[in-house]
Amino acid sequence: MATDSIKRSPDALVYTDAGVTPYADSQYGGVIKDGVPLPPPVVGPGYTVGSVSDAIADVVLKRPVTGGWLLGFAIAFCGVMLLQTAVAYLFWHGVGIWGINMPVAWGFAIVNFVWWVGIAHAGTFISAFLLLLRQDWRTSINRFTEAMTLFSVSCAGMFPLLHLGRPWLAYWLIPYPNTMLLWPQFRSPLAWDVFAVSTYATVSLLFWYTGLIPDLAQLRDQCPYKIPRYIYAVMALGWRGSARHWQRYNSAYILLAGLAAPLVVSVHSIVGMDFAAAQTPGWHSTIFPPYFVAGAIFSGFAMVLTCCIPLRHIENCAKLMMVTGMIVAYGYSIEWVIGWYSGNTYEWFMNVNRATGPYWPFYWSLILCNIALPQLMWFKPIRQNLIIMWFISIEVNIGMWLERFVIVITSLHRDFMVSNWGIYHPAFWDWATFIGTLGWFFTLVFIFIRILPAISIFEMRELVHVEEHGHH
Repeated sequence: MATDSIKRSPDALVYTDAGVTPYADSQYGGVIKDGVPLPPPVVGPGYTVGSVSDAIADVVLKRPVTGGWLLGFAIAFCGVMLLQTAVAYLFWHGVGIWGINMPVAWGFAIVNFVWWVGIAHAGTFISAFLLLLRQDWRTSINRFTEAMTLFSVSCAGMFPLLHLGRPWLAYWLIPYPNTMLLWPQFRSPLAWDVFAVSTYATVSLLFWYTGLIPDLAQLRDQCPYKIPRYIYAVMALGWRGSARHWQRYNSAYILLAGLAAPLVVSVHSIVGMDFAAAQTPGWHSTIFPPYFVAGAIFSGFAMVLTCCIPLRHIENCAKLMMVTGMIVAYGYSIEWVIGWYSGNTYEWFMNVNRATGPYWPFYWSLILCNIALPQLMWFKPIRQNLIIMWFISIEVNIGMWLERFVIVITSLHRDFMVSNWGIYHPAFWDWATFIGTLGWFFTLVFIFIRILPAISIFEMRELVHVEEHGHH
Protein backbone atom coordinates (compact mmCIF):
# COMPACT_ATOMS: atom_id res chain seq x y z
CA MET A 1 0.00 0.00 0.00
CA ALA A 2 1.38 3.39 -0.91
CA THR A 3 1.81 5.97 1.79
CA ASP A 4 -0.33 9.09 1.80
CA SER A 5 0.78 12.66 1.21
CA ILE A 6 1.36 13.77 4.81
CA LYS A 7 4.47 15.92 5.27
CA ARG A 8 7.37 13.87 6.55
CA SER A 9 11.00 14.29 7.52
CA PRO A 10 13.68 11.75 6.52
CA ASP A 11 14.82 11.10 10.09
CA ALA A 12 12.44 8.34 11.20
CA LEU A 13 10.47 5.34 10.01
CA VAL A 14 7.26 4.62 8.15
CA TYR A 15 5.94 1.05 8.08
CA THR A 16 4.26 0.02 4.84
CA ASP A 17 3.22 -3.29 3.33
CA ALA A 18 6.48 -3.22 1.44
CA GLY A 19 8.51 -2.92 4.63
CA VAL A 20 10.14 -0.11 6.60
CA THR A 21 11.04 3.19 4.98
CA PRO A 22 12.96 6.12 6.49
CA TYR A 23 10.05 8.46 6.68
CA ALA A 24 8.08 10.25 9.44
CA ASP A 25 6.08 13.25 10.53
CA SER A 26 7.51 15.06 13.54
CA GLN A 27 4.06 16.01 14.88
CA TYR A 28 3.26 12.31 15.41
CA GLY A 29 6.46 11.56 17.29
CA GLY A 30 8.32 10.10 14.36
CA VAL A 31 6.58 6.86 13.26
CA ILE A 32 3.68 6.37 10.83
CA LYS A 33 2.28 3.12 9.45
CA ASP A 34 0.09 3.52 6.40
CA GLY A 35 -0.81 7.04 7.51
CA VAL A 36 -1.53 5.98 11.14
CA PRO A 37 0.79 7.45 13.83
CA LEU A 38 2.59 4.87 15.96
CA PRO A 39 4.76 5.25 19.06
CA PRO A 40 8.42 5.99 18.36
CA PRO A 41 10.80 3.02 18.23
CA VAL A 42 12.07 1.71 21.57
CA VAL A 43 15.56 1.04 20.18
CA GLY A 44 17.57 3.94 18.81
CA PRO A 45 18.50 4.14 15.11
CA GLY A 46 21.58 2.39 13.77
CA TYR A 47 21.48 -0.67 16.03
CA THR A 48 21.57 -4.22 14.70
CA VAL A 49 21.13 -7.53 16.49
CA GLY A 50 24.89 -7.95 16.72
CA SER A 51 25.70 -4.40 17.81
CA VAL A 52 23.06 -4.49 20.57
CA SER A 53 24.52 -7.74 21.93
CA ASP A 54 28.05 -6.35 21.89
CA ALA A 55 27.08 -3.01 23.40
CA ILE A 56 25.41 -4.61 26.43
CA ALA A 57 27.83 -7.50 26.93
CA ASP A 58 30.93 -5.31 26.61
CA VAL A 59 29.85 -3.29 29.65
CA VAL A 60 30.34 -6.44 31.72
CA LEU A 61 33.17 -8.15 29.85
CA LYS A 62 35.41 -5.37 28.52
CA ARG A 63 34.63 -2.07 30.20
CA PRO A 64 37.28 -1.25 32.84
CA VAL A 65 36.38 -0.37 36.40
CA THR A 66 35.96 3.40 36.61
CA GLY A 67 36.80 5.76 39.43
CA GLY A 68 33.14 6.68 39.84
CA TRP A 69 32.17 3.03 40.33
CA LEU A 70 34.94 2.53 42.90
CA LEU A 71 33.91 5.66 44.82
CA GLY A 72 30.24 4.66 44.86
CA PHE A 73 31.06 1.10 45.89
CA ALA A 74 33.38 2.32 48.67
CA ILE A 75 30.68 4.60 50.11
CA ALA A 76 28.05 1.85 49.92
CA PHE A 77 30.40 -0.68 51.51
CA CYS A 78 30.99 1.71 54.43
CA GLY A 79 27.24 1.43 54.99
CA VAL A 80 27.57 -2.37 55.08
CA MET A 81 30.25 -2.07 57.76
CA LEU A 82 27.97 0.25 59.75
CA LEU A 83 25.16 -2.31 59.44
CA GLN A 84 27.43 -5.08 60.66
CA THR A 85 28.48 -3.01 63.69
CA ALA A 86 24.88 -2.07 64.53
CA VAL A 87 23.62 -5.65 64.28
CA ALA A 88 26.51 -7.01 66.36
CA TYR A 89 25.86 -4.41 69.07
CA LEU A 90 22.15 -5.26 68.94
CA PHE A 91 22.81 -8.96 69.45
CA TRP A 92 25.06 -8.19 72.39
CA HIS A 93 22.81 -5.72 74.23
CA GLY A 94 19.30 -6.44 72.90
CA VAL A 95 16.63 -4.21 71.38
CA GLY A 96 16.90 -1.82 74.32
CA ILE A 97 19.53 0.09 72.35
CA TRP A 98 16.74 1.24 70.02
CA GLY A 99 14.34 4.05 70.80
CA ILE A 100 11.29 1.78 71.17
CA ASN A 101 9.30 2.08 74.40
CA MET A 102 5.80 1.70 75.66
CA PRO A 103 3.45 2.46 74.01
CA VAL A 104 5.60 2.73 70.84
CA ALA A 105 6.78 -0.88 70.69
CA TRP A 106 6.90 -0.73 66.87
CA GLY A 107 9.58 1.70 65.81
CA PHE A 108 12.12 2.00 63.01
CA ALA A 109 12.24 -1.74 62.44
CA ILE A 110 8.63 -1.96 61.21
CA VAL A 111 8.80 1.42 59.44
CA ASN A 112 11.81 0.28 57.44
CA PHE A 113 10.38 -3.19 56.83
CA VAL A 114 7.25 -1.76 55.18
CA TRP A 115 9.33 0.78 53.22
CA TRP A 116 11.72 -1.81 51.79
CA VAL A 117 8.91 -4.24 50.91
CA GLY A 118 7.20 -1.40 49.05
CA ILE A 119 10.31 -0.62 47.04
CA ALA A 120 10.58 -4.29 46.09
CA HIS A 121 7.20 -4.18 44.36
CA ALA A 122 8.21 -2.13 41.32
CA GLY A 123 10.52 -4.83 40.01
CA THR A 124 7.87 -7.52 39.95
CA PHE A 125 5.28 -5.06 38.63
CA ILE A 126 7.49 -4.07 35.69
CA SER A 127 8.54 -7.64 34.98
CA ALA A 128 5.23 -9.45 35.45
CA PHE A 129 2.36 -7.06 34.72
CA LEU A 130 4.06 -5.17 31.90
CA LEU A 131 5.29 -8.42 30.34
CA LEU A 132 1.76 -9.82 30.35
CA LEU A 133 0.51 -6.52 28.87
CA ARG A 134 3.23 -6.65 26.16
CA GLN A 135 4.74 -3.27 27.00
CA ASP A 136 8.02 -3.12 25.05
CA TRP A 137 9.40 -0.15 26.97
CA ARG A 138 9.94 -2.35 30.04
CA THR A 139 12.87 -4.04 28.30
CA SER A 140 15.40 -1.34 29.13
CA ILE A 141 14.78 -1.50 32.89
CA ASN A 142 13.18 -4.85 33.72
CA ARG A 143 16.44 -6.72 34.39
CA PHE A 144 17.66 -4.05 36.79
CA THR A 145 14.32 -3.76 38.59
CA GLU A 146 14.10 -7.54 39.04
CA ALA A 147 17.50 -7.46 40.72
CA MET A 148 16.40 -4.44 42.76
CA THR A 149 13.45 -6.49 44.01
CA LEU A 150 15.75 -9.16 45.41
CA PHE A 151 18.04 -6.61 47.02
CA SER A 152 15.10 -4.78 48.62
CA VAL A 153 13.56 -7.99 49.96
CA SER A 154 16.88 -8.93 51.54
CA CYS A 155 16.89 -5.56 53.33
CA ALA A 156 13.25 -5.87 54.37
CA GLY A 157 13.70 -9.37 55.76
CA MET A 158 16.34 -8.18 58.22
CA PHE A 159 14.06 -5.93 60.27
CA PRO A 160 11.38 -8.37 61.50
CA LEU A 161 14.15 -10.77 62.53
CA LEU A 162 16.08 -8.06 64.36
CA HIS A 163 12.89 -6.73 65.94
CA LEU A 164 12.25 -10.11 67.58
CA GLY A 165 15.06 -9.50 70.01
CA ARG A 166 15.91 -13.19 69.76
CA PRO A 167 16.36 -13.68 65.99
CA TRP A 168 17.73 -17.19 66.48
CA LEU A 169 14.17 -18.23 67.44
CA ALA A 170 12.62 -16.93 64.20
CA TYR A 171 12.04 -20.49 63.05
CA TRP A 172 9.11 -20.63 65.47
CA LEU A 173 7.06 -18.84 62.79
CA ILE A 174 7.51 -21.80 60.44
CA PRO A 175 5.03 -24.69 60.87
CA TYR A 176 7.69 -27.25 61.70
CA PRO A 177 6.89 -30.55 63.48
CA ASN A 178 7.84 -30.13 67.14
CA THR A 179 7.39 -32.23 70.25
CA MET A 180 5.68 -29.43 72.24
CA LEU A 181 3.03 -28.87 69.51
CA LEU A 182 3.64 -25.12 69.60
CA TRP A 183 2.30 -24.18 66.18
CA PRO A 184 2.22 -20.55 65.03
CA GLN A 185 -1.00 -18.54 65.19
CA PHE A 186 -2.19 -18.77 61.60
CA ARG A 187 -4.93 -16.19 62.21
CA SER A 188 -2.31 -13.51 62.76
CA PRO A 189 -1.25 -11.39 59.76
CA LEU A 190 2.24 -11.34 61.26
CA ALA A 191 2.45 -15.08 60.54
CA TRP A 192 1.07 -14.47 57.05
CA ASP A 193 3.99 -12.11 56.41
CA VAL A 194 6.44 -14.98 56.70
CA PHE A 195 4.74 -16.96 53.96
CA ALA A 196 3.94 -13.93 51.76
CA VAL A 197 7.42 -12.39 51.78
CA SER A 198 9.24 -15.73 51.46
CA THR A 199 6.99 -16.77 48.55
CA TYR A 200 7.46 -13.38 46.92
CA ALA A 201 11.23 -13.60 47.28
CA THR A 202 11.32 -17.15 45.89
CA VAL A 203 9.18 -16.40 42.83
CA SER A 204 11.07 -13.15 42.17
CA LEU A 205 14.39 -15.00 42.32
CA LEU A 206 13.18 -17.68 39.91
CA PHE A 207 11.72 -15.07 37.56
CA TRP A 208 14.94 -13.04 37.58
CA TYR A 209 17.22 -16.03 37.10
CA THR A 210 15.08 -17.55 34.35
CA GLY A 211 15.29 -14.30 32.38
CA LEU A 212 19.06 -14.26 32.86
CA ILE A 213 19.76 -17.69 31.36
CA PRO A 214 19.96 -16.67 27.65
CA ASP A 215 22.13 -13.67 28.57
CA LEU A 216 24.42 -15.84 30.72
CA ALA A 217 24.92 -18.07 27.68
CA GLN A 218 25.76 -14.97 25.62
CA LEU A 219 28.36 -13.90 28.18
CA ARG A 220 29.72 -17.45 28.26
CA ASP A 221 30.27 -17.38 24.51
CA GLN A 222 31.84 -13.91 24.46
CA CYS A 223 33.90 -13.90 27.67
CA PRO A 224 37.66 -13.93 26.89
CA TYR A 225 38.70 -15.08 30.38
CA LYS A 226 38.69 -18.72 31.45
CA ILE A 227 37.38 -18.58 35.04
CA PRO A 228 34.52 -16.11 34.43
CA ARG A 229 33.60 -18.04 31.28
CA TYR A 230 33.39 -21.25 33.32
CA ILE A 231 31.18 -19.54 35.93
CA TYR A 232 28.87 -18.15 33.25
CA ALA A 233 28.73 -21.60 31.63
CA VAL A 234 27.63 -23.24 34.88
CA MET A 235 24.99 -20.56 35.50
CA ALA A 236 23.68 -20.83 31.91
CA LEU A 237 22.54 -24.42 32.63
CA GLY A 238 23.61 -25.73 29.24
CA TRP A 239 21.65 -23.19 27.19
CA ARG A 240 22.26 -23.56 23.44
CA GLY A 241 19.46 -21.45 22.01
CA SER A 242 17.70 -24.31 20.25
CA ALA A 243 14.03 -24.13 19.33
CA ARG A 244 13.21 -26.56 22.16
CA HIS A 245 15.11 -24.39 24.64
CA TRP A 246 13.26 -21.25 23.54
CA GLN A 247 9.89 -22.99 23.65
CA ARG A 248 10.45 -24.18 27.21
CA TYR A 249 11.92 -20.84 28.20
CA ASN A 250 8.92 -18.87 26.92
CA SER A 251 6.50 -21.24 28.67
CA ALA A 252 8.36 -20.99 31.98
CA TYR A 253 8.78 -17.21 31.74
CA ILE A 254 5.09 -16.55 31.09
CA LEU A 255 4.12 -19.03 33.83
CA LEU A 256 6.35 -17.30 36.37
CA ALA A 257 4.97 -13.91 35.28
CA GLY A 258 1.47 -15.22 35.87
CA LEU A 259 2.48 -16.42 39.35
CA ALA A 260 4.30 -13.18 40.21
CA ALA A 261 1.51 -10.81 39.09
CA PRO A 262 -0.94 -11.66 41.93
CA LEU A 263 1.92 -11.59 44.40
CA VAL A 264 2.36 -7.87 43.70
CA VAL A 265 -1.13 -7.33 45.08
CA SER A 266 -1.17 -10.00 47.78
CA VAL A 267 2.17 -9.38 49.52
CA HIS A 268 1.70 -5.73 50.40
CA SER A 269 -1.99 -6.31 51.05
CA ILE A 270 -0.93 -8.73 53.77
CA VAL A 271 1.54 -6.17 55.11
CA GLY A 272 -1.37 -3.73 55.21
CA MET A 273 -3.41 -6.32 57.08
CA ASP A 274 -0.77 -6.27 59.83
CA PHE A 275 -2.14 -2.83 60.65
CA ALA A 276 -5.78 -3.18 59.57
CA ALA A 277 -6.38 -6.21 61.85
CA ALA A 278 -5.50 -4.13 64.94
CA GLN A 279 -7.99 -2.02 66.91
CA THR A 280 -5.60 0.94 67.07
CA PRO A 281 -7.04 4.17 65.60
CA GLY A 282 -5.35 4.99 62.33
CA TRP A 283 -4.72 1.31 61.60
CA HIS A 284 -8.16 -0.28 61.80
CA SER A 285 -9.24 0.54 58.24
CA THR A 286 -10.17 -1.47 55.17
CA ILE A 287 -8.42 1.08 52.93
CA PHE A 288 -5.00 -0.19 54.02
CA PRO A 289 -4.51 -3.17 51.63
CA PRO A 290 -5.13 -1.28 48.33
CA TYR A 291 -3.60 1.87 49.81
CA PHE A 292 -0.40 -0.02 50.69
CA VAL A 293 -0.21 -1.64 47.24
CA ALA A 294 -0.50 1.73 45.46
CA GLY A 295 2.06 3.26 47.82
CA ALA A 296 4.41 0.33 47.25
CA ILE A 297 4.35 0.75 43.47
CA PHE A 298 4.68 4.53 43.88
CA SER A 299 7.81 4.24 46.04
CA GLY A 300 9.14 1.35 43.96
CA PHE A 301 9.07 3.35 40.73
CA ALA A 302 10.67 6.26 42.57
CA MET A 303 13.57 4.01 43.54
CA VAL A 304 13.78 2.70 39.97
CA LEU A 305 14.19 6.26 38.69
CA THR A 306 16.65 7.10 41.47
CA CYS A 307 18.90 4.22 40.42
CA CYS A 308 18.27 4.22 36.65
CA ILE A 309 18.39 7.91 35.75
CA PRO A 310 22.21 7.96 36.00
CA LEU A 311 22.10 5.14 33.44
CA ARG A 312 19.03 5.99 31.33
CA HIS A 313 15.71 7.85 31.53
CA ILE A 314 12.29 6.27 31.11
CA GLU A 315 9.38 8.72 30.80
CA ASN A 316 6.81 5.96 31.21
CA CYS A 317 8.07 5.35 34.75
CA ALA A 318 7.21 8.94 35.53
CA LYS A 319 3.70 8.50 34.13
CA LEU A 320 3.09 5.39 36.23
CA MET A 321 4.40 7.27 39.26
CA MET A 322 1.78 9.94 38.56
CA VAL A 323 -1.01 7.34 38.46
CA THR A 324 -0.01 5.56 41.66
CA GLY A 325 0.75 8.91 43.32
CA MET A 326 -2.83 10.04 42.71
CA ILE A 327 -4.09 6.78 44.24
CA VAL A 328 -1.91 7.42 47.29
CA ALA A 329 -3.30 10.97 47.51
CA TYR A 330 -6.79 9.50 47.43
CA GLY A 331 -5.81 7.20 50.31
CA TYR A 332 -4.64 10.19 52.36
CA SER A 333 -7.90 12.04 51.78
CA ILE A 334 -10.13 9.05 52.46
CA GLU A 335 -8.53 8.62 55.90
CA TRP A 336 -9.93 12.03 56.86
CA VAL A 337 -13.30 11.17 55.36
CA ILE A 338 -13.46 7.88 57.29
CA GLY A 339 -12.51 9.63 60.52
CA TRP A 340 -15.26 12.22 60.02
CA TYR A 341 -18.01 10.03 58.55
CA SER A 342 -17.58 7.16 61.02
CA GLY A 343 -18.20 9.44 63.99
CA ASN A 344 -15.40 7.62 65.82
CA THR A 345 -13.82 10.11 68.23
CA TYR A 346 -10.54 8.20 68.41
CA GLU A 347 -10.23 7.92 64.64
CA TRP A 348 -10.83 11.63 64.15
CA PHE A 349 -8.39 12.52 66.93
CA MET A 350 -5.72 10.38 65.26
CA ASN A 351 -6.00 12.44 62.06
CA VAL A 352 -5.92 15.75 63.92
CA ASN A 353 -2.98 14.54 66.02
CA ARG A 354 -1.03 13.65 62.87
CA ALA A 355 -1.58 17.11 61.41
CA THR A 356 -1.13 19.20 64.59
CA GLY A 357 0.51 16.95 67.19
CA PRO A 358 4.17 16.44 68.08
CA TYR A 359 4.92 14.78 64.75
CA TRP A 360 3.22 17.38 62.53
CA PRO A 361 6.44 18.22 60.59
CA PHE A 362 6.64 14.59 59.43
CA TYR A 363 3.00 14.59 58.28
CA TRP A 364 3.18 17.81 56.28
CA SER A 365 6.55 16.83 54.84
CA LEU A 366 5.07 13.62 53.46
CA ILE A 367 2.17 15.61 51.96
CA LEU A 368 4.71 17.88 50.28
CA CYS A 369 6.86 14.99 49.01
CA ASN A 370 4.11 12.58 47.94
CA ILE A 371 1.35 14.89 46.68
CA ALA A 372 2.55 18.44 45.99
CA LEU A 373 5.92 18.02 44.28
CA PRO A 374 4.95 15.01 42.07
CA GLN A 375 2.33 17.25 40.41
CA LEU A 376 5.23 18.75 38.46
CA MET A 377 5.27 15.53 36.42
CA TRP A 378 2.12 16.62 34.61
CA PHE A 379 4.42 18.71 32.42
CA LYS A 380 6.32 16.82 29.75
CA PRO A 381 9.46 19.01 29.91
CA ILE A 382 9.70 18.12 33.60
CA ARG A 383 9.31 14.39 32.89
CA GLN A 384 12.07 14.59 30.30
CA ASN A 385 14.49 16.56 32.49
CA LEU A 386 16.88 14.06 34.03
CA ILE A 387 18.04 16.21 36.93
CA ILE A 388 14.57 17.33 38.02
CA MET A 389 13.13 13.80 37.73
CA TRP A 390 16.03 12.41 39.74
CA PHE A 391 15.36 14.84 42.59
CA ILE A 392 11.62 14.15 42.43
CA SER A 393 12.28 10.41 42.68
CA ILE A 394 14.49 10.97 45.73
CA GLU A 395 11.92 13.14 47.50
CA VAL A 396 9.18 10.58 46.77
CA ASN A 397 11.33 7.91 48.41
CA ILE A 398 11.78 10.21 51.41
CA GLY A 399 8.06 10.97 51.45
CA MET A 400 7.07 7.31 51.36
CA TRP A 401 9.44 6.58 54.23
CA LEU A 402 7.86 9.46 56.18
CA GLU A 403 4.43 8.00 55.40
CA ARG A 404 5.39 4.68 57.01
CA PHE A 405 6.87 6.55 59.98
CA VAL A 406 3.66 8.54 60.47
CA ILE A 407 1.43 5.46 60.15
CA VAL A 408 3.42 3.43 62.66
CA ILE A 409 4.46 6.01 65.24
CA THR A 410 1.54 8.46 65.43
CA SER A 411 -1.00 5.65 65.86
CA LEU A 412 0.95 4.21 68.78
CA HIS A 413 2.31 7.14 70.76
CA ARG A 414 -1.19 8.36 71.76
CA ASP A 415 -3.60 5.49 72.26
CA PHE A 416 -6.93 5.20 74.12
CA MET A 417 -5.60 6.11 77.59
CA VAL A 418 -4.01 9.53 78.14
CA SER A 419 -1.94 8.10 81.00
CA ASN A 420 -0.27 5.80 78.48
CA TRP A 421 0.80 8.50 76.03
CA GLY A 422 4.47 8.81 75.16
CA ILE A 423 6.98 10.13 72.64
CA TYR A 424 9.23 8.08 70.39
CA HIS A 425 12.72 9.31 69.56
CA PRO A 426 14.85 7.17 67.20
CA ALA A 427 18.18 6.31 68.78
CA PHE A 428 21.56 6.36 67.07
CA TRP A 429 21.40 2.60 66.53
CA ASP A 430 18.02 2.93 64.81
CA TRP A 431 19.56 5.26 62.26
CA ALA A 432 22.71 3.17 61.98
CA THR A 433 20.71 0.04 61.12
CA PHE A 434 18.60 1.86 58.55
CA ILE A 435 21.56 3.59 56.88
CA GLY A 436 23.39 0.25 56.93
CA THR A 437 20.61 -1.41 54.91
CA LEU A 438 20.87 1.42 52.37
CA GLY A 439 24.57 0.62 52.12
CA TRP A 440 23.79 -3.09 51.69
CA PHE A 441 21.26 -2.34 48.94
CA PHE A 442 23.58 -0.10 46.91
CA THR A 443 26.54 -2.44 47.42
CA LEU A 444 24.54 -5.21 45.76
CA VAL A 445 23.52 -2.79 42.99
CA PHE A 446 27.15 -1.87 42.25
CA ILE A 447 28.18 -5.53 42.18
CA PHE A 448 25.26 -6.45 39.94
CA ILE A 449 26.00 -3.86 37.23
CA ARG A 450 29.62 -5.06 37.07
CA ILE A 451 29.13 -8.83 36.77
CA LEU A 452 25.75 -9.20 35.02
CA PRO A 453 24.04 -7.34 32.15
CA ALA A 454 21.75 -4.65 33.54
CA ILE A 455 19.69 -4.78 30.32
CA SER A 456 18.25 -7.98 28.87
CA ILE A 457 20.35 -8.80 25.80
CA PHE A 458 17.99 -11.23 24.14
CA GLU A 459 14.91 -9.01 24.65
CA MET A 460 16.71 -6.04 23.10
CA ARG A 461 17.75 -8.22 20.17
CA GLU A 462 14.14 -9.25 19.76
CA LEU A 463 13.04 -5.59 19.76
CA VAL A 464 15.62 -4.75 17.08
CA HIS A 465 14.32 -7.60 14.94
CA VAL A 466 10.69 -6.57 15.43
CA GLU A 467 11.33 -2.92 14.64
CA GLU A 468 13.40 -3.79 11.57
CA HIS A 469 10.59 -5.94 10.19
CA GLY A 470 7.65 -3.74 11.03
CA HIS A 471 5.93 -4.79 14.28
CA HIS A 472 4.56 -8.07 12.91
